[in-house]
Amino acid sequence: MLIRTEHPPSVSELEMITRQLGRAPRGTESVAAVDGDGTPLVLRMAPIVGEAPFPTLYWLCSERLKVAISHLEAAGVIKQLEQQLAEDADFLAAYHQSHRDYVTARWAWMSEAQRADVARRGYTHVLTERGIGGITNWNRVRCLHTQYAHHLGSHNAIGQWLDDVHQLHDCLP
Repeated sequence: MLIRTEHPPSVSELEMITRQLGRAPRGTESVAAVDGDGTPLVLRMAPIVGEAPFPTLYWLCSERLKVAISHLEAAGVIKQLEQQLAEDADFLAAYHQSHRDYVTARWAWMSEAQRADVARRGYTHVLTERGIGGITNWNRVRCLHTQYAHHLGSHNAIGQWLDDVHQLHDCLP
């Protein structure tokens, strides 16, 4: 079960996230989704992490989902998706809308101080023009992990396809 949420991670959630990632998280602004047991699945990230733009608004932290998606990537699913995007104008339009929604949400989540910092550093174009996972070519699929994290945190055409075709949502308790 997926529960979308928006809250700063608690101490116990930070401990879980650290175990999931194998390191302490950096740049986490909130927990964006948890499973039915309350385990964090997706984090919403700061626009600047370590003095550089962080291209991923939503970060997948679930070990189960990361492994399942890695298997799909290794099996060539990205090439399959890109072929389908090239052949299906409606799917491509929905995917482009996912990118637009992502860019809009990323900018909307920023505080005025964060927007000013992004502008001062010269990164406005990076965070207002690049799509999911920082991708510049919106006809390509870079990483299923970022696509699915966006899907769980909001909605995403590729993430929905992963649920419909590969039942990724079945990995959730």
